[in-house]
Amino acid sequence: MHRRPRVAVWREQHTWCLRAGLRALAARPFGTALTVLVLGFALALPLSFYLLLANVQRLGGALSQSQSISVFLKSNADARVADALAAQLRSRVEVAEVTVESPAQGLSELGAVQGFGDALHALPDNPLPFVLLVQPKNGLARAQIDALVADLRTLPQIDLVQDNGAWRVRLDALIALGARITLLLAALLAIAALGVVGNTVRLDIRARADEIAVQRLVGASAAFVRRPYLYEGACYGLLAGLVAVALLLALEAGVAAPTRALAASYSGRIVFGGLSAAVLTLVPLAAALLGWMGAFLASTRYLLRSSFV
Repeated sequence: MHRRPRVAVWREQHTWCLRAGLRALAARPFGTALTVLVLGFALALPLSFYLLLANVQRLGGALSQSQSISVFLKSNADARVADALAAQLRSRVEVAEVTVESPAQGLSELGAVQGFGDALHALPDNPLPFVLLVQPKNGLARAQIDALVADLRTLPQIDLVQDNGAWRVRLDALIALGARITLLLAALLAIAALGVVGNTVRLDIRARADEIAVQRLVGASAAFVRRPYLYEGACYGLLAGLVAVALLLALEAGVAAPTRALAASYSGRIVFGGLSAAVLTLVPLAAALLGWMGAFLASTRYLLRSSFV
């Protein structure tokens, strides 16, 4: 008698189990669609937070490149003192560039602000001092920038030093907090997804208890009995992952116009973007794995309680 190759038998069994899982989904289209939508929205929520954090990080990185330390000289300092101090600061290794802004330039910039023009014209003279915009070199640690600011405050010609990059520390702390919250939220929603798929598969198993009993009577192994439900759970997860990706793409499309306008207001220095194709591809696969795990837990528990394994 000719024996069939084991690979052919394995392929035939898995094909049958996959079709059985798909038939179970198709048998209750409304319930399947509802479960997939709930899972899809649950998966889309942490992805949306991750997208928001990624773009806030890009925004902070772009703006930090243009941030400098504003050094306000005393009111009696003239152009000669400002130029000499600027040359002194340019010689420091931690300074990339120093720009001198005269009182006239400062008054012109302030006059461009809506509502200040008439008030400035009423002033008898220009009250603004010389300002040095000190740009630290890229890659400096926060401690090095703080040390530079502290040194600048000790110079006798300087009245005030304003560190415009201090907000970056707060932004980084907020981003780190947001990333931790997003990670915890993703973990909680992944557990919820396991529970939803597991409970759905459990109800399906209970409804087909007689069919499972017949399979066991004719010699089906526990793995063969479990396999259709594993495919069913994986399909739940895969479809939910695709729904989550579709929701995320719709969200990106919805905010595309405002983000373009914001980027244009910064002369193109800010680049907003969505999640990479690799991440979008990984989401349905990870969701399918979650669905498989939920179905595995539910089916294994049923088989253990039924003394099938």
